[in-house]
Amino acid sequence: MKKLFTILSIVALGFTACEGDPGPQGPPGVDGVNVVGQTVEYNVNFDYVAGDNLWTSLLNYSDLEVLEGDAILAYLQEEVPGDSGDILAWSQLPLNKFTANGTLQYSFNHTMTDAELLIEGNYNLSNISTFYTDNRVVRLVIVPSDIVAEFNGDFSNYHEVISALELNETDIKTLQ
Repeated sequence: MKKLFTILSIVALGFTACEGDPGPQGPPGVDGVNVVGQTVEYNVNFDYVAGDNLWTSLLNYSDLEVLEGDAILAYLQEEVPGDSGDILAWSQLPLNKFTANGTLQYSFNHTMTDAELLIEGNYNLSNISTFYTDNRVVRLVIVPSDIVAEFNGDFSNYHEVISALELNETDIKTLQ
């Protein structure tokens, strides 16, 4: 029995140690997903919903690939006073605005294909200035889940997020 085991071991070793000509090239594999962040920009006009006393706008991004676990961040463009005139800045939603009549808040909720922007407040919003509701520029940033897990920065800082995604202004898509 010992001899049989020894012979089988030598034969097995011989088969695994043999080398021949390489076989034919296998078929190409499926390309992996290149996980990158995306930024889309919208020029938004809100619609008033009287029954709910809020303003709303629906943004569709169904042509973009959004995976389960990706973070979707929304930023509203604002003019901020500067030493040499107003400068453009990005404020993350939700965002509170304090007016003479009370407080209003920009907020949003989203699915994997669209986002709903809302303006809500603690007073009658039917007559708020069109400054708050018309031609507002909003950017949605889709951050892949692996980058979310590794990001050590400040998500409220638009430029820091874009830098972490290695995006620049030319990478931003404008959608309607």
